[in-house]
Amino acid sequence: MRTPSAPTLTIAAGLAAMALAFFSNAGAQDQPTPETAPKRLSSAVFAGGCFWCVESDFDKVEGVVDTVSGYTGGELANPTYKQVSHEHTGHYEAVKVTYDPDLVSYDTLVDYFFRHVDPTDPYGQFCDKGDSYRTAIFVGNEDERAVAEAEIAEIEESGVLKDPVVTRVVQASTFWPAEDYHQNYYKKNPLKYRYYRTSCGRDKRVQTLWGDAADH
Repeated sequence: MRTPSAPTLTIAAGLAAMALAFFSNAGAQDQPTPETAPKRLSSAVFAGGCFWCVESDFDKVEGVVDTVSGYTGGELANPTYKQVSHEHTGHYEAVKVTYDPDLVSYDTLVDYFFRHVDPTDPYGQFCDKGDSYRTAIFVGNEDERAVAEAEIAEIEESGVLKDPVVTRVVQASTFWPAEDYHQNYYKKNPLKYRYYRTSCGRDKRVQTLWGDAADH
């Protein structure tokens, strides 16, 4: 058997090194870089009466990437709109807000939420009355609870509202998305939505309640 010459061994070694470098670079390209890695998103859940309106309001916030109308706070699994509206399910109409914390903070979302609702109404919101229309913030951890409770304390200390804040701060539980026809209702049915919002007096009440502190 003939022993390979030195030049032959050198060429083979060089080819092997090139192959190793090629496959190493290919593998590196498959790994997400800081620029291409998926962004870290967070979520928050707010109940502020009619979820059509809450969804519409939060969609205007820079840094919010998605909103979903749904039900939460009760024990009934897979609730329907009819059940939540007319039965004692314990559920609230709520909106799950997915956001980019690099663009908007949880504190900002909580502040924004309060200035788009009537947090002093224990019976519902605007023209909609009933337990499912009450206001609440569903917190996922103690940091979120601290932010929500601090915001309530700040509002009450400011004296901007004549009556006490009754918005509950509740531990988050299963969020059940509402029926498809409720999602993005304000986009799918702009005329009906605008008529409902205006006739319900939502914006007028918010302006009267918060005055210059209202966030539009």
